[in-house]
Amino acid sequence: MAGLALGGRGRARFTVVVRSRDPKELFEAALDGDRSAKARLLSLIERGGDGAREISRLAAPRAGSAYVVGLTGAPGAGKSTLTSAILKHLRGLGEEVAVLAIDPSSPFTGGAILGDRVRMQDHATDHGVFIRSMATRGHLGGLSLATPGAIRLLDALGHRWVVVETVGVGQVEVEVAGKADTTVVVVNPGWGDSVQANKAGLMEVADVFAINKADRPGVPETTRDLNQMLELSAELAHDADPEAPLDQGWRVPILPTIGQSGEGVGALWDAVLTHRAHAEASGVLDARRRFRRGEELREIVARRLEQRAREIGSDSRWEGLTEAVVAGDIDPWSASDEMLESVR
Repeated sequence: MAGLALGGRGRARFTVVVRSRDPKELFEAALDGDRSAKARLLSLIERGGDGAREISRLAAPRAGSAYVVGLTGAPGAGKSTLTSAILKHLRGLGEEVAVLAIDPSSPFTGGAILGDRVRMQDHATDHGVFIRSMATRGHLGGLSLATPGAIRLLDALGHRWVVVETVGVGQVEVEVAGKADTTVVVVNPGWGDSVQANKAGLMEVADVFAINKADRPGVPETTRDLNQMLELSAELAHDADPEAPLDQGWRVPILPTIGQSGEGVGALWDAVLTHRAHAEASGVLDARRRFRRGEELREIVARRLEQRAREIGSDSRWEGLTEAVVAGDIDPWSASDEMLESVR
């Protein structure tokens, strides 16, 4: 079924709405500008399995040009409002952008709670903006594998800016945001629990700090606390993960923003661009991307080995070894040896 659609900069084009579930057909349609095909491809990536693998194979040769910006921070920090303000700023510059809003899974459907898309509804009819909420859906690897797969797809489909927003500061959310090229950590004035921030890993992943809702009191105090914690975390970051590439030449800026009005968003985006230029010139960007690809490979191998062990060992054997470990009858390493022996 064909229809007329407008491109992100007003150019008219015909799109073919494909109802197929075949990844290759959907990928070709998405390359032609079919947004529904793009959404179906992302759904396949979320579900995992053979469909996700095929999409990865199709997307990989075309990927490599997108720049990924992560936004993370505590719930209630105003990340979605700030993201919406960033979208408005980028569209004012004539840029097209895709947003992956990493939501918690709905307890009823297993899908994403679409709060982010509700808050970003001002951009719903803008063909220069593509917004997708993602959830774990319980498949192999969860968000740790679905997110890089989704980014790779959006990259292959021509998006040069991809914003990944996470709703919380749990381990998964921080890890997802930390897989970006530039990570913006959003906090509020008077938010004084810097120890908790450090424990959550926010200090290690931050390339830029945004003190959002800066019309409230407490901005200078929050800036001081963050500077103190940044000095401490810089000394500990390498000990936490010696293999991760360090950006020793970058001083993390701390910028006030008001997402509701857009105040400070231009300066925040300038800081993102400055970090990009620094990361490209220093070689940090290439090192990070190489590191992330290696981490993704290790994650895939680990998940597939676990799945294979479950398949070969049968549920009863897996459960029996688990019960033995829980009861203290066998140590976890010896139990894993038994399962891996089945795989070998």
